[in-house]
Amino acid sequence: MSNKNVNENGIYDARQLGLPKMLILGLQHTFAMFGATILVPILTGLSVSTTLLMAGLGTLLFHFLTKGKVPAFLGSSFAFLGGYGAVAPMVNGAPNKEMLPYACGGVFCAGLVYIVMSALIKGFGVKRVMRFFPPVVTGPIIIAIGLILAPSAIANCKTNWVVALVAVATIIIFNIWGKGMLKIIPIILGVAASYTVAACMGEIDFSAAASRSWIGLPPIQMMKFDVSSILTIMPIALATMMEHIGDITAIGATTKRNYIADPGLHRTLLGDGLATCLASAFGGPANTTYGENTGVLALTKIYDPRVIRIAAVFAVGLSFIPKVSFLIESIPASTIGGVSFILYGMISAIGIRNVVENQVDFTKSRNTIIAALILVCALGFNSVGGVSFSIKGVGITLSGLAIAAIVGILANAILPGNDYEFGEDDGTEEKFQTFKI
Repeated sequence: MSNKNVNENGIYDARQLGLPKMLILGLQHTFAMFGATILVPILTGLSVSTTLLMAGLGTLLFHFLTKGKVPAFLGSSFAFLGGYGAVAPMVNGAPNKEMLPYACGGVFCAGLVYIVMSALIKGFGVKRVMRFFPPVVTGPIIIAIGLILAPSAIANCKTNWVVALVAVATIIIFNIWGKGMLKIIPIILGVAASYTVAACMGEIDFSAAASRSWIGLPPIQMMKFDVSSILTIMPIALATMMEHIGDITAIGATTKRNYIADPGLHRTLLGDGLATCLASAFGGPANTTYGENTGVLALTKIYDPRVIRIAAVFAVGLSFIPKVSFLIESIPASTIGGVSFILYGMISAIGIRNVVENQVDFTKSRNTIIAALILVCALGFNSVGGVSFSIKGVGITLSGLAIAAIVGILANAILPGNDYEFGEDDGTEEKFQTFKI
């Protein structure tokens, strides 16, 4: 397989590369999701090992329900941090072990909302739903996802710019000038190079590794239910479902496949929702499709879902090896920042490509206004922590991205000139249509 073919067409069946290379590619996707996935349990008090286990199992469940067609990895969702904070706030910097199971119960019910929406889409048809999500809406939302994540990449880079820039430079060098396998594993090479530099600079403390055993079961914490916790957390699903549509659209735009049509939005929502239910039931955080892994798809052009499933198996395996979990946790924030520096930018670039390839006409005032509203709402409200309000005493916070999605959908529905028709995909790349407006 020549570099030219990989760059221009992408690889949809990685078996042609051989099993050893597929394993390395899968490990690369595992590395890509580490930073964000393990940060959620660190912030909430949930177990890192359990989080890795549920991310892997949730991803495999998602692939089973979506017929193995969507190259998506499911990691920890940041959208529910506010819910965890409201139900089980940290006490003197320590997790509130007593209330965490109730927060997990609320997240479980949020997963049920996905299942209900999946049933509605199945019953009424995806065309009626997707009319509200044309490229003029989804494109700017995808752009906003990357831009919103960008400050976290810079914040991580600031902890040690030398280590971060080693990761950035390594990824760029191997992705552009690398040959063969080196060209399609730039993330792993970037992590390895920057980790080595960080270790040489004394940035990593290995003393705690000795106390970790080689084999250990992830701690399981069963969920509990409380009406207040459910009412506090469940509405968050309305916002995260919109983010889900944006992520699936971004993956489709990257791989040139219409996953909204096949295997269908109802299946991707069902997979995401059931994965969240599974994770929360046993003490893990809510699952969600991961933008970081979409960035890896765009960078490597390896689109085979089998590689993602390999990554999921790695995550499950690593959850049973505490010493390896330590190495994962010891990856410096600056290394994560350097990798994210590239991946988050790739997400926004995918959004730009989405509107370009679908020929969104920005000479039309309605399209310009919709895009402007989405970008300003997403970035502006995100900078002030979103919008918080209460309904019958229940506090609800909408993120900047959720507000942008709502405003974009309403603007597209209200403003005249909406001639968008959702294009079905017959499954062949030659006749593929993303979305046209």
